[in-house]
Amino acid sequence: MRVGHSPVADRSLIVMLTALLLVSCLIALAFGPVSVPLGHVAGIVGQQLGIAGPGEWSQSQAQIVWLIRAPRVLLGALVGAGLALVGTALQAVTRNPLADPHLLGVSSGAALGAVLVMLYLGEFIGAFSLPLAAFMGAAASMLLVIAVARRHGRMESDRLLLAGVAVSFVLMAVVNLLLYTGDQHAAASVVFWMLGGLGAARWHVLWLPALCVVLGLVALQVMGRGLNALMSGEQTAVSLGFSGRRLRLQVFTCTSLLTGVLVSLSGAIGFVGLMVPHMARALVGAENRRLMPVSALLGGIFLVWVDVAARTLIAPQDLPIGIATAALGGLFFIALLKR
Repeated sequence: MRVGHSPVADRSLIVMLTALLLVSCLIALAFGPVSVPLGHVAGIVGQQLGIAGPGEWSQSQAQIVWLIRAPRVLLGALVGAGLALVGTALQAVTRNPLADPHLLGVSSGAALGAVLVMLYLGEFIGAFSLPLAAFMGAAASMLLVIAVARRHGRMESDRLLLAGVAVSFVLMAVVNLLLYTGDQHAAASVVFWMLGGLGAARWHVLWLPALCVVLGLVALQVMGRGLNALMSGEQTAVSLGFSGRRLRLQVFTCTSLLTGVLVSLSGAIGFVGLMVPHMARALVGAENRRLMPVSALLGGIFLVWVDVAARTLIAPQDLPIGIATAALGGLFFIALLKR
């Protein structure tokens, strides 16, 4: 049921989803190959935050919860929120409910840039090499999709989606060629990374996705009125004082940066940006300034629980999270087509 559009109702929904996200993150810390009682999890987190004293848990349980699972859960929440934001913005700016960073080729471009660094270029500017290369790949892919989709100076949403699928296939072919011709030992780890996962999460890397997601949300909120106008048509946007070309450039730059940073840390996790915005619209409608924060929170909650499933279904092994989201996303895509 859609929540009412009053500011009080919107704030209440955001507070409720924020609380649900925090509770989900806390509960998710208890799941994994080594089960930790929820009471111990709460105590460990409280002790690390300085609000609780020592408890009955072991040192190994404390290390598992705080050093391994907590960064992973937080990265999952950030990646889910970021990908949901990207999908919401792309669906608005392209006026296509099927738009998604995976389907539009943005994720494939980011993966290509990341693979080039991991197999051939190395860390040419230190820790920022992988995110920078992924961002450049995502931006180049988006520009290529736009160039392919434009016809007679216009860009139709259906052509944009088809161009994105075509470019994605081409870029993934290049990625596979690089993997085939590169060092096979390194390529094996890259293939696992491309399937999507959060296992590489560590505390010292979380600041970058957190900063990008927060800044991305703020930037897209600022663009919200323009996106609302653009959804009503190019002429409507122009009559309200918005330049469609400038707005698209800003949105594509912002979403490429977000996608590049997130893909560099988690691999290519598809379809989150397709599914979550539709769930958010069912709650608050299509007005983008209300939709963005709700979509981000739902995306974080969604990916936290998908990661829990990935950690427990075939424990002690991790199921690549991209496999789970691809299966769910494919079914969701079929349902959308049926509608």
